[in-house]
Amino acid sequence: MTSVSDLVFAGAGALAAGGINAIAGGGTLVSFPILVALGVPSVHANATNTVALCPGYFGGAFAQRATVGQHKARLRRLLPFAGLGGLLGSILLVITSDSVFRNLVPFLILMACGLLGFQDGIKKRVFARRTSDASHTTTHEATIPLIISVFAASIYGGYFGAGLGIMLLAITGLLLDDELPKLNALKTVLSFVINVLAASFLVFSGKVEWNFVAVMAPASLVGGHFGGMLAGKMNPKVMRVIVITFGVAVAVKMLIW
Repeated sequence: MTSVSDLVFAGAGALAAGGINAIAGGGTLVSFPILVALGVPSVHANATNTVALCPGYFGGAFAQRATVGQHKARLRRLLPFAGLGGLLGSILLVITSDSVFRNLVPFLILMACGLLGFQDGIKKRVFARRTSDASHTTTHEATIPLIISVFAASIYGGYFGAGLGIMLLAITGLLLDDELPKLNALKTVLSFVINVLAASFLVFSGKVEWNFVAVMAPASLVGGHFGGMLAGKMNPKVMRVIVITFGVAVAVKMLIW
């Protein structure tokens, strides 16, 4: 039976994850290791974390609904592949043994930390490309490479997911001609669909610890709400440094022990 202290600890992690996702990204790097530290097997911890944090993505997509409406044609092309990729990633997670996944996790965490660390650089390159393209209009979009890239990122998103948003922003920034705020809105909707499809499969997988979800899901919503309110007041770089430091420490600990 799960103790009250464990539930409180998990809820606090989800609260922090929701806020971190709203401010800087990378909340999974906090909430997932906490579940593992509480003794939840790695695959179960990841499945539980995916389901618990899923509601928080809806808030981000809803908040940007006006901008999202400008992507209707793109979303019609991309959403089926994003959803399918998220579903396949969650299936791969379920069929992966806990020992194999636990061995993979430190490297997945380090990769996510790397994506988070280069977030500003990625955004600057995307912005620079948008600025250089502003002098001419391009009607052609690399549809096939875009679909393949989003599909591949979606599989990763359904499997683990930390750093997915940065990955999607890099892909859309390289392959689409649009402004950064619009690309960010597109990334948010794609992330939401990927996580919803992954969570939809995981809820029937028998890998979800529902006692933790009952506490973490509302906590992540609250954290996301207040994180959104603080997003303009807190320095996201400082938050990213904290998250990356924590993530690297967790990865090193998992590699050593």
